[in-house]
Amino acid sequence: MPVTTKIRRQGGAAVITIPPALLKLMHTEVGDQLTLDVANGELIARPVESGRKRYTLSELLKGSDAMAMLNASVADAQEGDPIGHEI
Repeated sequence: MPVTTKIRRQGGAAVITIPPALLKLMHTEVGDQLTLDVANGELIARPVESGRKRYTLSELLKGSDAMAMLNASVADAQEGDPIGHEI
């Protein structure tokens, strides 16, 4: 899917615009990093593997019910005066 874009100047840098459709095809989004290389006079942009896993909401909430039950079971231990040498 060839796309034509114009090189423009912003401050001291040359800037190109990447259309959202291309970002989606590259599995990237605004703020991601790209490595830029030149091969045979062509610019090649590749996403940098961040090493950080992106979690879905369901993955983040997995186990939250069990944690809520654990917190409820020890709630009475969080109340009251210190016993012993607690600080």
